[in-house]
Amino acid sequence: MAQKIDTQELKFWSGNRTQIRKDYEREILQAVLKATENDFGLCKIEENSTELPGDEESKVFTERNYDLLVTIAGNQKFKDQDIFVIEKPLAKNLLGYRIPIVHQSALDKFNTKTSETKLKQLVHGIPETWSDVKIFEKNGYSVLEKGNLDSLFERLSNKEFDYTAFGANEISSVFERRASKFDNLGINDGILFYYPFPMVFYVNPNQKKLAERLDVGLERINKNEVMDSIFNSYYGTLIEDLKLNERRIFTLENPFIPKAFKTSEPDFKFIKSNN
Repeated sequence: MAQKIDTQELKFWSGNRTQIRKDYEREILQAVLKATENDFGLCKIEENSTELPGDEESKVFTERNYDLLVTIAGNQKFKDQDIFVIEKPLAKNLLGYRIPIVHQSALDKFNTKTSETKLKQLVHGIPETWSDVKIFEKNGYSVLEKGNLDSLFERLSNKEFDYTAFGANEISSVFERRASKFDNLGINDGILFYYPFPMVFYVNPNQKKLAERLDVGLERINKNEVMDSIFNSYYGTLIEDLKLNERRIFTLENPFIPKAFKTSEPDFKFIKSNN
């Protein structure tokens, strides 16, 4: 009789994310687990995409006992928790390229000649508890922190604020799924904001072995170019599709970025800041 092989069950929380991020992050996790199977054993992912309010998101380890999630390095919701942070970015720094979705009445204010002073006078609508809020406020931008993702674009359509911004890795998906039903909204093609905002694995403090596995696995899929292959399958045409190399970049300071990422530069080296 064949010996039964034990399979570890991995509780992965992927709520409060856009669909394209969920899909991408899941595929990276699957690749990591496959790359480490011989060393650490079989593993089955139990994914839960339950949406949680900001204060509940911080309890995914302490009260809900999930094993891991993907979030931005330096997420302040977890600043007082003793958790494992795997300091290897999962999607280069695409989430840190923030592209505006704008009300048509303000489109002419977002062009390559727009000054930083004028941009700071416009109101940036951001859902409650999102990390972007403190970053933009720290850099002197006007922010309206209110509501959630579900109500964001209706409020923008009603001119409650001038624009909102999403990472280059999710902007097209977000617009197609949520914003495109409002005829007076559009993706701006003149500017983008940049700040270090890498996505990384956060791991339950009781899962030291899992943290080791993720670190080893990410190293391997980086070396064998599996990560690049996955990245390119999702984002390989972004530079052209979003005209990234034609935009004016406004570089912001991220005061919460961990030391390991302090010197992060734009990943597309040919995109130059015109600040």
